[in-house]
Amino acid sequence: MKILIDARFTRLDHHDGISRYGASLIAAAARIADVSMLISDVRQLDLLPDVPYTLINSPLSPAELFVAARVNRLGADVVVCPMQTMGSWGRKYPLVLTLHDLIYYEHPAPPGFLPAPVRFLWRLYHKAFWPQRMLLNRADVVATISSTTAALISKYRLTKRPVGIVGNAPQPGITPRDPGAGADKTLLYMGSFMPYKNVETMIRGMAELPDMTLHLLSRITPGRRAELEALAPKGANIVFHNGVTDEEYEAMLASTSALVSLSKAEGYGLPLVEAMSHGTPVIASDIPIFREVGGDAVSYVHPESPAEFAAAVRTLEEPGLWKARSRRCVERAADFSWDVSARNLLALAEEAVALRARRVGHPH
Repeated sequence: MKILIDARFTRLDHHDGISRYGASLIAAAARIADVSMLISDVRQLDLLPDVPYTLINSPLSPAELFVAARVNRLGADVVVCPMQTMGSWGRKYPLVLTLHDLIYYEHPAPPGFLPAPVRFLWRLYHKAFWPQRMLLNRADVVATISSTTAALISKYRLTKRPVGIVGNAPQPGITPRDPGAGADKTLLYMGSFMPYKNVETMIRGMAELPDMTLHLLSRITPGRRAELEALAPKGANIVFHNGVTDEEYEAMLASTSALVSLSKAEGYGLPLVEAMSHGTPVIASDIPIFREVGGDAVSYVHPESPAEFAAAVRTLEEPGLWKARSRRCVERAADFSWDVSARNLLALAEEAVALRARRVGHPH
Protein backbone atom coordinates (compact mmCIF):
# COMPACT_ATOMS: atom_id res chain seq x y z
CA MET A 1 0.00 0.00 0.00
CA LYS A 2 1.35 3.40 -1.03
CA ILE A 3 0.77 5.99 1.69
CA LEU A 4 1.14 9.69 0.90
CA ILE A 5 1.54 11.88 4.02
CA ASP A 6 1.07 15.64 3.93
CA ALA A 7 4.23 17.24 5.38
CA ARG A 8 3.41 20.80 4.36
CA PHE A 9 2.84 21.85 7.97
CA THR A 10 6.54 21.30 8.70
CA ARG A 11 8.23 24.47 9.95
CA LEU A 12 11.29 25.82 8.14
CA ASP A 13 13.71 26.46 11.01
CA HIS A 14 12.55 24.50 14.04
CA HIS A 15 9.78 22.06 14.91
CA ASP A 16 6.62 23.07 16.68
CA GLY A 17 4.23 20.40 17.97
CA ILE A 18 2.42 19.70 14.68
CA SER A 19 5.65 19.83 12.71
CA ARG A 20 7.46 17.34 14.95
CA TYR A 21 4.43 15.07 15.05
CA GLY A 22 4.25 14.86 11.27
CA ALA A 23 7.98 14.36 10.76
CA SER A 24 8.21 11.67 13.44
CA LEU A 25 5.19 9.83 12.10
CA ILE A 26 6.56 9.87 8.55
CA ALA A 27 9.90 8.46 9.75
CA ALA A 28 8.27 5.64 11.71
CA ALA A 29 5.70 4.80 9.03
CA ALA A 30 8.39 4.68 6.34
CA ARG A 31 10.00 1.77 8.20
CA ILE A 32 6.93 -0.43 7.72
CA ALA A 33 5.20 0.91 4.60
CA ASP A 34 5.74 2.54 1.21
CA VAL A 35 5.61 6.20 2.25
CA SER A 36 6.04 9.42 0.31
CA MET A 37 5.20 12.98 1.33
CA LEU A 38 3.96 16.35 0.16
CA ILE A 39 5.97 19.49 0.87
CA SER A 40 5.42 23.15 -0.05
CA ASP A 41 9.00 24.45 0.44
CA VAL A 42 12.26 22.57 -0.14
CA ARG A 43 13.61 24.04 3.11
CA GLN A 44 11.18 21.76 4.93
CA LEU A 45 13.37 18.83 3.91
CA ASP A 46 15.95 19.84 6.52
CA LEU A 47 13.51 18.77 9.25
CA LEU A 48 12.01 15.76 7.47
CA PRO A 49 13.15 12.15 6.98
CA ASP A 50 14.66 11.05 3.68
CA VAL A 51 11.62 9.73 1.82
CA PRO A 52 10.32 10.55 -1.69
CA TYR A 53 8.45 13.83 -1.92
CA THR A 54 6.35 16.00 -4.22
CA LEU A 55 6.53 19.80 -4.12
CA ILE A 56 3.09 21.47 -4.33
CA ASN A 57 1.30 24.58 -3.06
CA SER A 58 1.24 25.82 0.53
CA PRO A 59 -1.72 24.56 2.58
CA LEU A 60 -2.54 28.23 3.27
CA SER A 61 -2.75 29.08 -0.45
CA PRO A 62 -6.07 29.56 -2.31
CA ALA A 63 -4.83 26.73 -4.55
CA GLU A 64 -5.49 24.38 -1.63
CA LEU A 65 -9.15 24.28 -2.66
CA PHE A 66 -8.10 22.34 -5.77
CA VAL A 67 -5.13 20.40 -4.42
CA ALA A 68 -6.90 17.05 -4.83
CA ALA A 69 -6.60 17.33 -8.61
CA ARG A 70 -2.81 17.27 -8.26
CA VAL A 71 -2.81 14.59 -5.57
CA ASN A 72 -5.05 12.35 -7.70
CA ARG A 73 -2.22 12.09 -10.25
CA LEU A 74 0.31 10.83 -7.69
CA GLY A 75 -1.18 7.34 -7.51
CA ALA A 76 -1.35 6.98 -3.72
CA ASP A 77 -3.49 4.21 -2.27
CA VAL A 78 -4.33 6.46 0.68
CA VAL A 79 -3.53 10.03 1.72
CA VAL A 80 -2.92 11.05 5.34
CA CYS A 81 -2.93 14.64 6.59
CA PRO A 82 -1.73 15.50 10.13
CA MET A 83 -4.30 18.32 10.12
CA GLN A 84 -7.98 18.47 9.18
CA THR A 85 -7.75 21.29 6.64
CA MET A 86 -6.39 19.59 3.52
CA GLY A 87 -8.37 20.36 0.37
CA SER A 88 -10.38 17.39 -0.85
CA TRP A 89 -12.73 18.61 -3.59
CA GLY A 90 -12.71 16.06 -6.42
CA ARG A 91 -10.45 13.55 -4.65
CA LYS A 92 -10.30 9.99 -5.97
CA TYR A 93 -8.29 8.54 -3.09
CA PRO A 94 -9.06 7.40 0.48
CA LEU A 95 -8.32 10.17 2.98
CA VAL A 96 -7.35 10.24 6.67
CA LEU A 97 -7.61 13.64 8.35
CA THR A 98 -6.30 14.45 11.84
CA LEU A 99 -7.82 16.56 14.61
CA HIS A 100 -5.33 17.18 17.41
CA ASP A 101 -7.45 19.07 19.90
CA LEU A 102 -10.38 21.41 20.50
CA ILE A 103 -8.37 24.03 22.39
CA TYR A 104 -9.39 26.97 20.27
CA TYR A 105 -13.10 26.58 20.94
CA GLU A 106 -12.44 27.58 24.56
CA HIS A 107 -9.39 29.74 23.83
CA PRO A 108 -10.03 31.26 20.37
CA ALA A 109 -6.94 33.48 20.00
CA PRO A 110 -5.17 32.19 16.84
CA PRO A 111 -1.42 31.50 16.51
CA GLY A 112 0.38 34.75 15.76
CA PHE A 113 2.36 33.40 12.80
CA LEU A 114 -0.80 33.07 10.68
CA PRO A 115 -1.57 35.85 8.15
CA ALA A 116 -4.17 38.39 9.32
CA PRO A 117 -6.96 37.15 7.01
CA VAL A 118 -6.37 33.59 8.19
CA ARG A 119 -6.48 34.73 11.84
CA PHE A 120 -9.85 36.37 11.18
CA LEU A 121 -11.22 33.20 9.59
CA TRP A 122 -9.71 31.18 12.44
CA ARG A 123 -11.75 33.07 15.03
CA LEU A 124 -14.88 32.84 12.90
CA TYR A 125 -14.35 29.11 12.38
CA HIS A 126 -14.17 28.44 16.12
CA LYS A 127 -17.45 30.22 16.90
CA ALA A 128 -19.42 27.03 16.15
CA PHE A 129 -18.84 23.31 15.67
CA TRP A 130 -20.50 22.92 12.27
CA PRO A 131 -17.41 24.04 10.27
CA GLN A 132 -15.36 21.39 12.07
CA ARG A 133 -17.97 18.77 11.22
CA MET A 134 -17.85 19.78 7.56
CA LEU A 135 -14.07 19.39 7.49
CA LEU A 136 -13.93 16.05 9.28
CA ASN A 137 -16.79 14.44 7.37
CA ARG A 138 -14.84 14.92 4.14
CA ALA A 139 -12.47 12.17 5.33
CA ASP A 140 -12.97 8.42 5.20
CA VAL A 141 -11.37 8.05 8.64
CA VAL A 142 -10.44 10.61 11.31
CA ALA A 143 -7.30 10.30 13.42
CA THR A 144 -6.60 12.02 16.72
CA ILE A 145 -3.71 11.90 19.16
CA SER A 146 -5.34 11.06 22.49
CA SER A 147 -8.28 9.38 24.14
CA THR A 148 -9.12 12.76 25.68
CA THR A 149 -9.61 14.37 22.28
CA ALA A 150 -11.39 11.28 20.93
CA ALA A 151 -13.91 11.61 23.78
CA LEU A 152 -14.48 15.29 22.93
CA ILE A 153 -15.00 14.43 19.26
CA SER A 154 -17.68 11.99 20.37
CA LYS A 155 -19.19 14.41 22.93
CA TYR A 156 -19.68 17.15 20.34
CA ARG A 157 -20.59 14.70 17.54
CA LEU A 158 -17.94 16.20 15.28
CA THR A 159 -17.87 13.44 12.69
CA LYS A 160 -19.79 10.48 11.31
CA ARG A 161 -16.51 8.84 10.32
CA PRO A 162 -14.61 6.22 12.34
CA VAL A 163 -12.12 7.79 14.77
CA GLY A 164 -8.80 6.20 15.71
CA ILE A 165 -5.85 7.23 17.88
CA VAL A 166 -2.39 7.85 16.43
CA GLY A 167 -0.59 9.15 19.46
CA ASN A 168 2.41 11.35 20.06
CA ALA A 169 5.64 9.97 21.51
CA PRO A 170 9.13 11.01 22.60
CA GLN A 171 12.01 10.83 20.17
CA PRO A 172 13.74 7.42 20.10
CA GLY A 173 17.25 6.73 21.33
CA ILE A 174 17.22 8.89 24.47
CA THR A 175 19.47 7.74 27.33
CA PRO A 176 17.79 8.61 30.64
CA ARG A 177 19.78 10.63 33.17
CA ASP A 178 21.31 9.07 36.28
CA PRO A 179 18.82 9.67 39.13
CA GLY A 180 21.71 9.69 41.58
CA ALA A 181 23.57 12.52 39.85
CA GLY A 182 21.37 15.23 41.33
CA ALA A 183 19.73 18.17 39.62
CA ASP A 184 20.27 21.88 39.10
CA LYS A 185 18.13 24.39 40.98
CA THR A 186 16.28 25.12 37.75
CA LEU A 187 12.83 24.65 36.24
CA LEU A 188 12.09 24.47 32.51
CA TYR A 189 9.11 25.55 30.43
CA MET A 190 8.92 24.53 26.76
CA GLY A 191 5.89 25.79 24.86
CA SER A 192 4.30 28.87 23.37
CA PHE A 193 3.25 31.94 25.32
CA MET A 194 -0.35 32.03 24.15
CA PRO A 195 -2.78 32.94 26.96
CA TYR A 196 -4.15 29.43 27.46
CA LYS A 197 -0.63 28.17 28.16
CA ASN A 198 -0.94 29.99 31.50
CA VAL A 199 2.72 30.90 31.94
CA GLU A 200 1.52 33.63 34.30
CA THR A 201 0.85 31.16 37.15
CA MET A 202 4.36 29.75 37.16
CA ILE A 203 5.87 33.24 37.00
CA ARG A 204 3.83 34.33 40.02
CA GLY A 205 4.77 31.13 41.83
CA MET A 206 8.47 31.99 41.56
CA ALA A 207 7.89 34.48 44.42
CA GLU A 208 8.04 31.46 46.75
CA LEU A 209 11.05 29.88 45.03
CA PRO A 210 13.85 32.46 45.40
CA ASP A 211 16.58 29.81 45.14
CA MET A 212 15.25 28.40 41.83
CA THR A 213 15.62 29.73 38.29
CA LEU A 214 12.77 29.39 35.79
CA HIS A 215 13.97 29.01 32.20
CA LEU A 216 11.38 29.94 29.55
CA LEU A 217 12.81 28.33 26.44
CA SER A 218 10.57 29.14 23.48
CA ARG A 219 10.58 32.10 21.14
CA ILE A 220 8.53 35.06 22.30
CA THR A 221 7.48 38.38 20.85
CA PRO A 222 8.81 41.53 22.54
CA GLY A 223 5.29 42.61 23.51
CA ARG A 224 4.41 39.32 25.17
CA ARG A 225 7.75 39.24 26.97
CA ALA A 226 7.11 42.73 28.38
CA GLU A 227 3.69 41.59 29.66
CA LEU A 228 5.20 38.61 31.49
CA GLU A 229 8.19 40.51 32.84
CA ALA A 230 5.77 42.97 34.40
CA LEU A 231 4.27 40.09 36.40
CA ALA A 232 7.61 38.76 37.68
CA PRO A 233 7.91 39.00 41.48
CA LYS A 234 10.73 41.13 42.79
CA GLY A 235 13.90 39.08 43.07
CA ALA A 236 12.53 36.12 41.06
CA ASN A 237 15.04 34.38 38.81
CA ILE A 238 13.41 34.12 35.38
CA VAL A 239 15.33 33.72 32.13
CA PHE A 240 13.78 34.25 28.68
CA HIS A 241 15.80 32.29 26.10
CA ASN A 242 13.73 33.27 23.05
CA GLY A 243 14.43 29.89 21.47
CA VAL A 244 16.93 27.09 22.06
CA THR A 245 18.39 24.42 19.80
CA ASP A 246 17.38 20.79 20.18
CA GLU A 247 20.84 20.12 21.62
CA GLU A 248 20.47 22.87 24.21
CA TYR A 249 17.03 21.61 25.15
CA GLU A 250 18.28 18.05 25.60
CA ALA A 251 21.17 19.23 27.79
CA MET A 252 18.90 21.32 30.01
CA LEU A 253 16.37 18.48 30.33
CA ALA A 254 19.17 16.22 31.53
CA SER A 255 20.10 18.49 34.45
CA THR A 256 17.01 20.44 35.56
CA SER A 257 14.93 19.73 38.66
CA ALA A 258 11.64 19.58 36.73
CA LEU A 259 9.79 20.52 33.59
CA VAL A 260 6.68 22.60 34.22
CA SER A 261 3.50 22.98 32.15
CA LEU A 262 0.48 24.68 33.73
CA SER A 263 -1.55 24.90 30.53
CA LYS A 264 -5.34 25.13 30.81
CA ALA A 265 -5.86 23.02 27.67
CA GLU A 266 -3.74 20.76 25.46
CA GLY A 267 -4.16 18.24 22.70
CA TYR A 268 -1.39 16.08 24.13
CA GLY A 269 1.50 17.76 25.94
CA LEU A 270 4.57 16.44 24.14
CA PRO A 271 7.06 18.27 26.41
CA LEU A 272 5.81 16.13 29.30
CA VAL A 273 6.70 12.91 27.51
CA GLU A 274 10.02 14.33 26.29
CA ALA A 275 10.96 15.22 29.87
CA MET A 276 9.81 11.88 31.27
CA SER A 277 11.86 9.98 28.71
CA HIS A 278 14.95 11.74 30.12
CA GLY A 279 13.98 10.83 33.67
CA THR A 280 13.13 14.44 34.43
CA PRO A 281 10.20 14.92 36.84
CA VAL A 282 7.20 16.92 35.63
CA ILE A 283 4.88 19.37 37.36
CA ALA A 284 1.69 19.89 35.37
CA SER A 285 -1.77 21.38 35.62
CA ASP A 286 -4.47 18.96 36.66
CA ILE A 287 -6.34 18.63 33.36
CA PRO A 288 -7.61 15.41 31.71
CA ILE A 289 -5.05 15.20 28.91
CA PHE A 290 -2.10 15.57 31.28
CA ARG A 291 -3.57 12.84 33.49
CA GLU A 292 -3.84 10.62 30.40
CA VAL A 293 -0.23 11.25 29.40
CA GLY A 294 1.46 11.48 32.79
CA GLY A 295 -0.44 8.85 34.79
CA ASP A 296 1.02 8.51 38.28
CA ALA A 297 4.45 9.76 37.24
CA VAL A 298 3.59 13.48 37.27
CA SER A 299 2.92 16.01 40.06
CA TYR A 300 -0.44 17.71 39.37
CA VAL A 301 -1.45 21.18 40.56
CA HIS A 302 -4.38 23.54 40.07
CA PRO A 303 -3.54 25.70 37.05
CA GLU A 304 -4.63 28.91 38.82
CA SER A 305 -2.61 28.30 42.00
CA PRO A 306 0.94 29.73 42.17
CA ALA A 307 1.14 28.38 45.73
CA GLU A 308 0.36 24.78 44.65
CA PHE A 309 2.98 25.06 41.91
CA ALA A 310 5.63 26.25 44.36
CA ALA A 311 4.66 23.56 46.88
CA ALA A 312 5.02 20.85 44.22
CA VAL A 313 8.56 22.05 43.52
CA ARG A 314 9.40 21.90 47.22
CA THR A 315 7.86 18.43 47.56
CA LEU A 316 10.33 17.12 44.99
CA GLU A 317 13.11 18.14 47.40
CA GLU A 318 11.97 15.57 49.99
CA PRO A 319 14.60 12.83 50.54
CA GLY A 320 14.38 10.07 47.94
CA LEU A 321 11.31 11.46 46.18
CA TRP A 322 13.11 13.10 43.25
CA LYS A 323 14.98 9.86 42.45
CA ALA A 324 11.80 7.77 42.69
CA ARG A 325 9.90 10.19 40.48
CA SER A 326 12.73 10.24 37.93
CA ARG A 327 12.69 6.45 37.61
CA ARG A 328 8.88 6.33 37.35
CA CYS A 329 8.95 8.96 34.60
CA VAL A 330 11.23 6.80 32.46
CA GLU A 331 8.89 3.84 32.92
CA ARG A 332 5.88 5.92 31.96
CA ALA A 333 7.51 7.43 28.88
CA ALA A 334 8.27 3.92 27.61
CA ASP A 335 4.51 3.41 27.17
CA PHE A 336 4.62 5.78 24.17
CA SER A 337 6.32 4.84 20.91
CA TRP A 338 6.36 6.19 17.35
CA ASP A 339 6.53 2.60 16.10
CA VAL A 340 3.19 1.88 17.83
CA SER A 341 1.77 5.09 16.39
CA ALA A 342 2.93 4.11 12.91
CA ARG A 343 1.22 0.72 13.20
CA ASN A 344 -1.96 2.44 14.35
CA LEU A 345 -1.73 4.79 11.37
CA LEU A 346 -1.31 1.88 8.99
CA ALA A 347 -4.43 0.23 10.46
CA LEU A 348 -6.42 3.44 9.96
CA ALA A 349 -5.10 3.75 6.41
CA GLU A 350 -6.25 0.22 5.62
CA GLU A 351 -9.66 1.00 7.13
CA ALA A 352 -9.92 4.14 4.99
CA VAL A 353 -9.12 2.14 1.84
CA ALA A 354 -11.79 -0.45 2.68
CA LEU A 355 -14.42 2.18 3.49
CA ARG A 356 -13.68 4.15 0.33
CA ALA A 357 -13.93 1.01 -1.77
CA ARG A 358 -17.34 0.20 -0.30
CA ARG A 359 -18.52 3.77 -0.73
CA VAL A 360 -17.64 3.95 -4.45
CA GLY A 361 -18.86 0.42 -5.05
CA HIS A 362 -15.77 -1.42 -6.18
CA PRO A 363 -12.67 -3.06 -4.63
CA HIS A 364 -9.57 -0.89 -4.41
